[in-house]
Amino acid sequence: MKTLHLLKTGLFTMALITSTAVFSQGQMAKEDTKMVGGAAMYPTKNIVENAVNSKDHTTLVAAVKAADLVDVLMSEGPFTVFAPTNDAFAKLPKGTVENLLKPENKATLQTVLKYHVVAGKWNAKDVLKMIKDGNGKAMIKTVSGGALTAWLKGKEVYVTDENGNSAKVTIADVNQSNGVIHVVDSVLLPKS
Repeated sequence: MKTLHLLKTGLFTMALITSTAVFSQGQMAKEDTKMVGGAAMYPTKNIVENAVNSKDHTTLVAAVKAADLVDVLMSEGPFTVFAPTNDAFAKLPKGTVENLLKPENKATLQTVLKYHVVAGKWNAKDVLKMIKDGNGKAMIKTVSGGALTAWLKGKEVYVTDENGNSAKVTIADVNQSNGVIHVVDSVLLPKS
């Protein structure tokens, strides 16, 4: 009888610990979840699985599909993506996006998109430390082979491309299962 009681107590304790751990993981995922483009971005999903739900990133998603980069951004990574919004793409000269989406411009589109991607997971605190360590500027190498410069204006983080155009990080640390997204308000372009 005593053994049965200990067994039941032990099983209850194990069940309680397990349910507490599951709740804690669920709570942690909930706390890490950010809203982007009216959709929850879950840290348990990859970059593509989250981005397709953001109404602010439909142009970016269409470009990633046209460039055949879906599989890359669904892979293990990790990646840091500076993700331009639809409004960011709309700032480009008229016809630019339509031209980039043409099949004959696929290589150029891939270069532009890869210019927004950095190998590794670089959260805001990492970028801020790099800026501090670099006396106000951090050079970041992209997977396209180009470079971005991160810097601060007040408390806002900006990223500047090789042509001198800057994008402000409007939402930082959107964690993904294979990296992190920082939403930016302008498209960054490599030197042509």
